[in-house]
This record gives sequence, C-alpha cells and structure tokens, in this order.
Amino acid sequence: MPIASPDRMAASGGEDALTALTELVRADLEACNRLIVERMQSPVALIPQLAAHIVAAGGKRLRPLLTLAAARLCGYRGMRHVALAACVEFIHTATLLHDDVVDESALRRGQASANALFGNKPSVLVGDFLFARAFQLMVEDGNLEVLGILSAAAATIAEGEVLQLVTQNDTTTTEAQYLQVVEGKTAALFAAATRIGAVVADRPAAEAEALDAYGRNLGIAFQLVDDALDYAAEQERLGKTVGDDFREGKITLPVLLAFDRGDEAERGFWRRVLEERSQAETDLAAAQALLERHGALRDTVERARRYGDEALAALAAFPEGKERQALADIVAFCIDRAR
Repeated sequence: MPIASPDRMAASGGEDALTALTELVRADLEACNRLIVERMQSPVALIPQLAAHIVAAGGKRLRPLLTLAAARLCGYRGMRHVALAACVEFIHTATLLHDDVVDESALRRGQASANALFGNKPSVLVGDFLFARAFQLMVEDGNLEVLGILSAAAATIAEGEVLQLVTQNDTTTTEAQYLQVVEGKTAALFAAATRIGAVVADRPAAEAEALDAYGRNLGIAFQLVDDALDYAAEQERLGKTVGDDFREGKITLPVLLAFDRGDEAERGFWRRVLEERSQAETDLAAAQALLERHGALRDTVERARRYGDEALAALAAFPEGKERQALADIVAFCIDRAR
C-alpha cells in the first residue's frame, strides 16, 4: 500500500525523471565515470578492489548528476564541473563506507556491503583514501570558493553523523535535533553539489544561493523519504535490510511522530526497543503497526513534499529550459520512491 499522498507537484516523477536527467548530461556523466575509475586506482591492490565494489554496486550517481545539470543550467560550457562531480561522488562514497561500518550494515544497495566482505578496517581506510582523492580534485580545480564549499560540506557531513550517533537510542530527541542531523549528513552535500554549478559558471551570488536552497531542500526531502521507506519498503526495493533504522535504534521522524502521538504504553514500547535495544522478533511488525495507526509514515512523506515544494520554488530563479525541467522532475522522483 503506498505511503505517499496524491502528488500535488507540477513536476512528473518516477524513474523516467532520472533517465531524462542522465540523458541530458550523458557525455559529461560518462567523462565523470571515467575519471572516477581512474582516480580510485592505487598500487595498493585492496584499495581499487574495495572501492570498485561500492562504486559498482549500482548507485544512481544522483549527486554528481546534480552538479553536472546545475552547471549546465547556469550556462557553463567548460569541463571543470566533470572533475567536481567526481569529487562529490568520492565524498559521498567515502561517507557510505564509513556509515556502513558505524551502522554494522550487511547490505548496501541490495548487495553485501564492503565492510561485510572486506572487514571494518579496510572499509574505513579506503573511505579515507576516497576523501583524500576528493580533496586532490578540489585542489586541482584551483578555485578557493569551490574548495571552501566542498570542504565545509565534508565537515558538516561528519558533524551530522556524530550528532546522529549522539541522539541514537534517545527518544527525548527533538524534531529540531533530527532535522539538524538530516541537514548535516544528507542535505549539506546535495546543497554543495548544486551550488558549485553556479560557481564554476561564474554566476551571481543570488543564483548560487538559489541552487544551494534547491539542493538543501531536495536533500532533506530525500532523507525524509528514506526514513519512511525503512519501515515501509520491501528489502529488494530499498537496497538494504528493511528495519535497519529500527534495529539500530535510530531516531527518525516517523518514530518521533508516533512517539509524540502515542499513549504511555506505546511510548514504553519505543523506549524498550530503541533505548534499551530489547527487541523481540515481532517488534518490527508492532512498530510498523504503530506508525500506520498514527499516520507517521504518511505525514513524514507529506513533510518531504513541503521541502520538495521549496526546492521547486528555488528553481524559479532560472529561465525555463531542459535543465530546469529535469531538475524539477528529480524532486518528484526523490519523493515518489515512497509509492
């Protein structure tokens, strides 16, 4: 049963939107992919072996696609954005490697995670290697503003992950704290990925701010939907084990809504399973039933739609065209995953 309410957005969604965006920047994306393969090479054989595993795991390359499309939206016709898109993907991939170790995840995009195959220590160290490669690409670009944007995003991502660790298993976490985690661990890189498109094109600050707002709101919407899907999607569709957030005791918006709307017995349930980590085999199904009872998944996706509307509004700063339409359609794509 879909957890999304009827789509009120003007933009169309679904896989067609991702396909359209990919086709629009296909030549740039192919150049970006070649650079990614080239830069993850190392004479230390385990590094390209492990890096290739996660890079080949079937990611949609959404963040680098956003960089490529944002630069074209701003009229850029050079090639700097290709290396910066690769840089964005390296930062993202490095965080995935580290996250899977922290979360003890066995699956990544439906396949065995790198830490499950290679172990925790190699995963952390190869993640460090990919961060280093990202910074090499930034330095080679030579633009201090770009370096500032991407290095700040890398620091913010780490802060978001640490804050999530601090709030994990704590049902007194507030929505404000939860959103701070989301803005750090997810939205910061979306915002940086789109903002640098305006910087390489040497566009006015107002356009850079508009693309920052687009990326940031899109990133928040994306994470909200992810958090809803963890309790609602089939494992094959989600690309990870359903209920991972539940088993790890993560405090996400669906949980916060159900906790706030529940009675004391229900809150006791959440404290037991999330704070005490005392979980029986039937507890995930019980949690899903509580989320359904209180409309927590539905309202989480509705909240994502509001952020999606903000992302669409930010695109109004740019003239109509194929790039703007493709970026608008990606908003619906990110939210329609909840169907």
